[in-house]
Amino acid sequence: MPEIRPKVYVTRRLPQEGLDLLAASCDVEVNPEDRPLTRAELLAAVADAEGVIGLLTERIDAAFLDAAPKLRGYANYAVGFDNIDVAEATRRGIPVSNTPDVLTTATAELAWTLLLAAARRVVETDAVMRSGSWTGWGPLQFLGADVTGRTLGLVGAGRIGTAMARMSRGFDMPVLYTSSSGRRNEILERELKAELVPFEELLARSDFVSVHTPLTPSTRHLFRAETLRLMKPTAILVNTARGPVVKEDDLAAALRQGVIAGAGLDVYENEPRLAQGLAELKNVVLLPHVGSATFAARRDMALLAARNLLAMLLGGTPPTCLNPDVLR
Repeated sequence: MPEIRPKVYVTRRLPQEGLDLLAASCDVEVNPEDRPLTRAELLAAVADAEGVIGLLTERIDAAFLDAAPKLRGYANYAVGFDNIDVAEATRRGIPVSNTPDVLTTATAELAWTLLLAAARRVVETDAVMRSGSWTGWGPLQFLGADVTGRTLGLVGAGRIGTAMARMSRGFDMPVLYTSSSGRRNEILERELKAELVPFEELLARSDFVSVHTPLTPSTRHLFRAETLRLMKPTAILVNTARGPVVKEDDLAAALRQGVIAGAGLDVYENEPRLAQGLAELKNVVLLPHVGSATFAARRDMALLAARNLLAMLLGGTPPTCLNPDVLR
């Protein structure tokens, strides 16, 4: 009797190591287009799927679950999971997972890339050199922000925030952090003498504010006109977390008006679109959501997503299940 292999649909081509791991035990179909599926295409594609690996940009809600009546597991190729209605999946007994830890270092390094690029006006000055318009060195040209000894503020000090803070040791920076739960980060307090402070105090005292909070109803538009005005006019905002934590129109206005000195963004409120006027500003560094874009991180994300899904389909324990109660 032929082996019955679970049917798996993958909504975007992933690093081959993850696909190979799935293919050893499952019949795998991958979106052949190098683009996101439309909603209609997505719902049609998962009609016969028993397992799905998808992206942060795809809504996993009641309509998706209705369209996939055979679904026995969903694995998010992302650490964030605000795209998933976890409660609805749990109600239906469907396990779901994400990919934490494996992208922590890569994303923390990218936050530093943005911080330093914004502080030292890297993109702006690179453009000047490429244009051929530079006329030679001058004492007042392209002055930027000092980093060493300045205060780093972390809005959220989970895995990625902690990793970024630990990387600050070479710059001898005082570290402030917020905690939505009120829990102290013992690692940062022990190693860096970091200080837990209220959000408003962090904004007022920090020279660099780096966002590492998940997207929740309470963090949506956490950075808006009113809160941006609490920051120093010399401060720089870095966001590698979730785009809607920042109200992008308000940020563009704040950068244009000099409310804050600069910003470095890897995520956006309405990806892939930018707020009007943001792209024209010289005091913002804009990257296309590449926080986890290293060979190792993306490979390890694919392997973790595959392991999660295989465990769901074959009776194991998914390593990073978001609703483990459904497995009992």
